[in-house]
Amino acid sequence: MATAEKEKPRGGLEDVVATSSAICYLDGDRGVLAYCGYDIHDLAKNATFEEVCYLLWHRRLPTKAELGDLQSQLAAARPLPEAIIRLMKSLPPVDGMDALRTLTSALAHYDADASDASPAAQYRKAVRLTAQIGAIVATWGRLRAGGGVIAPDPVMGHAANFLYMLTGERPNPTAIRAFDVALTLHADHELNASTFAGRVAAATLTDIYSATVAAIGTLKGPLHGGANAEVMKMLLDFGQTAGPERVEEAVRAKLARKEKIPGFGHRVYRTEDPRATHLRQMSRELGRRAGVPQWYDMSERIEALVKGEKKLNPNVDFYSASTYYVLGIPVDLYTPIFAVSRISGWTAHVLEQYANNRLIRPRADYTGPEYPQRFVPIADR
Repeated sequence: MATAEKEKPRGGLEDVVATSSAICYLDGDRGVLAYCGYDIHDLAKNATFEEVCYLLWHRRLPTKAELGDLQSQLAAARPLPEAIIRLMKSLPPVDGMDALRTLTSALAHYDADASDASPAAQYRKAVRLTAQIGAIVATWGRLRAGGGVIAPDPVMGHAANFLYMLTGERPNPTAIRAFDVALTLHADHELNASTFAGRVAAATLTDIYSATVAAIGTLKGPLHGGANAEVMKMLLDFGQTAGPERVEEAVRAKLARKEKIPGFGHRVYRTEDPRATHLRQMSRELGRRAGVPQWYDMSERIEALVKGEKKLNPNVDFYSASTYYVLGIPVDLYTPIFAVSRISGWTAHVLEQYANNRLIRPRADYTGPEYPQRFVPIADR
């Protein structure tokens, strides 16, 4: 720098602009999230997840014919290779993200386009990954629960197939719509840690499967994925030990011990996370319909208290916890389900990186011993 003092680097690269992208727009001060210019509220109310995938990959919404083509491509790609199912069955009892990381890596060995780096082949791989990661997570959850493998139904959409392959029961329209909206809300979020990791990997011109594995490994970290699972564990604990009527007392006790309440605050948003707006409504409606309103009621009390005491708003994880729980999704699948949605955004960013690539190679602010150090022979140390 020309000035005498160097600008100090920002911890965690906070607010540092690392690249240009046409995929996702965030305004944390106003609580705005938009995919390719479309506000998340409009997409959550009106679009399907498949339309959102097309939007992220093509930067525009599909026509009816284009959407039909994409739905057919996803349906054709959704069945898992038999070798992947055998590998899945052979894995020891491991965390769902560990299984997903291993199985996603293995998918590359059964993709005829694996070594083809042309834009058309990369797009086909993005479609396959989106279809098959959903199938992997649903089948993993099904097998781990002691059930048999459920073949996907080519007539069903992405959200419906996931619930069907996981539970073995054909989901009702309310459940399908709720999960479809949840997938839309989680599809992309600019340069979050996992997306950035995927783009850094892609910038080396590694294959799209390796870039996805880098993203999955990053999502596994508890500072990125997993918060909604922690929210549900907290709700279950409160329901068993304190009872819904004593939730406020339990939360105040946690705050007094300076314990973090999961599902609150966000690195970007200074107002309510716009995704939480929809998940709050879904949690309430699903709970009422299923006859288990206590999870939403407890969440509502916790939100009011934390907002009052800590001035923190709920993020996407807080109400997604109770939403998934009422849908019958096991708590330890919550983070893998994040990947079921975010694969659409990861692949969109990888494709964008490939299209206008330069190796991502930042610098570090050196804070080590002063240069030069005098080397002392080992006999004299």
